[in-house]
Amino acid sequence: MDSDGLSAFADVFSAVGTVGAFGLGFLLLRREHRREADRAEDERRSQAERISAWVELTHSLEGRRELAFHIHNASAMPIYEVELPLPARDGEESRSEFVGLVPPGRTVQRPAPGEWLRTYVEPEPVQIEFLDSAGRRWSRDEQGALSRTD
Repeated sequence: MDSDGLSAFADVFSAVGTVGAFGLGFLLLRREHRREADRAEDERRSQAERISAWVELTHSLEGRRELAFHIHNASAMPIYEVELPLPARDGEESRSEFVGLVPPGRTVQRPAPGEWLRTYVEPEPVQIEFLDSAGRRWSRDEQGALSRTD
């Protein structure tokens, strides 16, 4: 191999190395952006993940069996405009139980519909919608799935 061929080979090898380094740098940058986006989403969800709601049997002072909604805020900030959408029967207009504010670290109780007592077996989660302390609206369904709503 003569010196021209060796020089051409060195130039091609250098060009391939430069393109490879650029490609690797681009991939690492994209990965870091995805990681940062995931961290930001985790921060946005951190308060909402600490909110839960369920229905449970309680007893009144007179000893009667009653059902009550329990809304628990395990976060360090209050949640606002808390609503519990109630399932509607066919032909009925949907309605919801408005709770309002739930302070940090507290569990708030509200009466559940009396007709639910006939089918009650054990505590079970219920759907909840609320605003977090940053003004983002969230919804958690009966299976516990959390989603951001507009």
